[in-house]
Amino acid sequence: MNKMQSILITGGTGLLGKYLTDALVIRGHTVRHLSRKPGKSTAIKTFLWDIEQGTIDPECIVGVDTIVHLAGEGIADKRWTAERKKLLIESRTKSIALIYKLLETTPHTVKNVVSASGAGYYSDRGDEVMTESSLPAKDFLGECCVLWEKAVDEGTGLSLRVVKFRTGVVLTRDGGALPLLAMPVKLFVGSPMGNGKAWVPWIHWRDVVDMYILGIENQKLDGVYNMVAPNPVTNKQLTKAIAKQLHKPLWAPNVPAFALIMLLGEMSIVVLGSTKASSAKIEAAGFEFSFPTVEGALGDIYG
Repeated sequence: MNKMQSILITGGTGLLGKYLTDALVIRGHTVRHLSRKPGKSTAIKTFLWDIEQGTIDPECIVGVDTIVHLAGEGIADKRWTAERKKLLIESRTKSIALIYKLLETTPHTVKNVVSASGAGYYSDRGDEVMTESSLPAKDFLGECCVLWEKAVDEGTGLSLRVVKFRTGVVLTRDGGALPLLAMPVKLFVGSPMGNGKAWVPWIHWRDVVDMYILGIENQKLDGVYNMVAPNPVTNKQLTKAIAKQLHKPLWAPNVPAFALIMLLGEMSIVVLGSTKASSAKIEAAGFEFSFPTVEGALGDIYG
């Protein structure tokens, strides 16, 4: 029987935060959120913070065992201007730094920090298999993830157990990449991006939630893990699998890389980059995937 915990989630009102909150409550844990706005749910207590102003409600950590850090602006939500890049980094690093500052100055019971990171740590690496010991990419995505993880790792100096999950492309109907990929398929104009050979480090949303639960409940888990399914697919294979699931033909030519670069600028790396990340480390730690294949994942999502 797992010990019931009090868990504080940053980014708890986001898509994955909502999924995780529901799953933790069902398992008997107490969940609270740290947010910029008052919560809409009466079941989940929300504490306020302002990262830019450096303010945080000190009551948010009272009695808390574990902090789950999901806060961060959406990587692909807007074009990458210099100002946007700064916001993408600081929304991840300044936020956790604000929590650590509170922990340094306030008596608390926090023992664990479980944080998101991104498979963008590896960025565009062709067919090379990426493990947790692989070096980071030297582009913006790699730099953002390195600074993110470095900020989270400051918790080890506070004698906290720190777990980081380098998250791939989360498949869900409710948001993220899948609806964007599926829409042109539904309109009969779906096609692979670029040459279609880029590897997509996908994962079903339920496996994401289950992996976070493992990170929270298993005190032996420590350090960094790839949060990706064990069977990566290429962009072409994923597009074909979506079309098959939706019973739509694929006849349109590939979307040329130059068109995506013109449209998205530097952010085109998000859709053109190839990341073949390994799930071996988290599997060796005892994690069992409910959806190891993309066909099974899409069948569940659209079934």
